[in-house]
Amino acid sequence: MQIKCVITDDEPTACEGLRRYVEKVDFLTLTAVCEDAMQLNTLLQTEQPDLLFLDIEMPYLSGLELLASLAHSPHVIITSAYEQYALKGYELDVADYLLKPFSFDRFLKAVNKVHSLLLQEDRQEENTDFIFVRSDRQMHKVHLKDILVVEGLENYVCIYTESAKLLVRSTMKHMIEALPKGLFLQVHKSYLINLNKIDMIDGNQIIVRQHTIPVARNFREEVFARILKNTL
Repeated sequence: MQIKCVITDDEPTACEGLRRYVEKVDFLTLTAVCEDAMQLNTLLQTEQPDLLFLDIEMPYLSGLELLASLAHSPHVIITSAYEQYALKGYELDVADYLLKPFSFDRFLKAVNKVHSLLLQEDRQEENTDFIFVRSDRQMHKVHLKDILVVEGLENYVCIYTESAKLLVRSTMKHMIEALPKGLFLQVHKSYLINLNKIDMIDGNQIIVRQHTIPVARNFREEVFARILKNTL
């Protein structure tokens, strides 16, 4: 597995050191180096790297501010000289936090962790065609191909299938992690849809059988780029 990665740091020396580390690891492919978070934000509109090496304190927009603004982000390894941001970084679900200056051994441990996470995600997408969920005190086997929409309801989610409606004690975050990204797409903070079940697009709404799902403003660009890529 090759991991496409991007370095973002406003210090040229730090960028060069990271570049040398990346070149030593066979499964890492450096696709871009950004001087600040604004440049990275522009790049992410057109490219989808697997991993970001992200500094925090940069002009105009910090690395953490950018990360918090992304609806979906690649895996992130923070590279910072400031340890006080570590807790905030982990709250944003970063894979690791490297405190500058860090050794190659510490760098390798972090990227090996990301490699394992990506392998796990690939296996999940390739091999799982059903899930079990608890609803009404029973365990229901739900085939992924039958799911139409997942709706978030605070501490519960409602899973709509072709023939059933299941209320499950879970969260949208957990469902996003559990369902394969190749088949399901988040279009709103409260909605996941099955891409294969879309019947129609009506303005900023997506029709999935009897469900009319709004597309939130901060998801629109990614959602429509993905859905409409096969447009004639």
